Amino acid sequence: MEVHNTGEKVFLTRMDNVSLITLFVLSGLNETTNHRAILFSLTLLCYLFILLANVTLIVIIILDKNLHEPMYILLCMFCMNGLYGTAGFYPKFLWDLLSPVHVISYAGCHVQALVMYSFASSDLSILAVMAYDRYAAICRPLEYHYIMSKQRLLMLVCFSWLAPFCIIGTNIILTSRLKLCSPFITRLFCVNWIIVKLACFPADTMVNGIVAYITIIIYVFHGFFIVWSYMYLIKTCVNSIENRRKFMQTCVPHLTSLLIFLVTIVFDVMNMRFGSKDLPQTVQNFIEIQFLVISPVINPLIYGFKLTKIRNRFLHVITFNNKY
Repeated sequence: MEVHNTGEKVFLTRMDNVSLITLFVLSGLNETTNHRAILFSLTLLCYLFILLANVTLIVIIILDKNLHEPMYILLCMFCMNGLYGTAGFYPKFLWDLLSPVHVISYAGCHVQALVMYSFASSDLSILAVMAYDRYAAICRPLEYHYIMSKQRLLMLVCFSWLAPFCIIGTNIILTSRLKLCSPFITRLFCVNWIIVKLACFPADTMVNGIVAYITIIIYVFHGFFIVWSYMYLIKTCVNSIENRRKFMQTCVPHLTSLLIFLVTIVFDVMNMRFGSKDLPQTVQNFIEIQFLVISPVINPLIYGFKLTKIRNRFLHVITFNNKY
């Protein structure tokens, strides 16, 4: 058997006639050797902006007691989730841009896959809870504080984080039992379904496929719930000027975030499941990282500029700093 080396490390060994993977090779950067410095600089600036924008929004919400309302607490969770997801990609990607060898440990690869897709799943769950919150605020205003009590809000936030983590974790555990025949992943980061496709025995992946489709169905229902919520909201707001104002002020940022998220995720899933190998690697890379670039960058800007309380608080802080 041929043994592949990366410097001093060996990432394939033979055990019971099956290759035992100890390291994975990420080959998504193979076509960018001539532009690494530019790509590193742009990526670093993008990540620093994501950190600054999301942390600023989180700090503003935490420090201002007037913003301790369900809508803003959910927005705070949304930004925290963005920091969690991007932390699973950017540091490793920046390191790979500086390194001639792009490898990741077997355990590290599974952890990265867990972080990437629990982040994306949590985003959709939080967006669903935000849709429910807006439905309660606009359609049932007299019952709003009962519906979105502190206890229920805490339960919904925990559900939005723990349920995706457990669901994606189940997918990862099922993948970890597979015997793999190749260490090569043709992407910039680890993805569970790509690891599954490296299995030596396709018959072993049947359970993985079933669980993966159940996961997709669960989050498709999240999407249907959001659509239903907004159809009801629009119906309620049509005949009321006050409700239309509330809708434009608080729901438009949410709908924009939802649209951006759905477009980027659908492109990624379609590319992963049905993508053509004829697509240039750079195009595939762009499709893969859209949900790690566009949403974390745009969301803080959308909410920061559109939500009046946050915008006013931000302007107040800037004015105070300039004065003193």
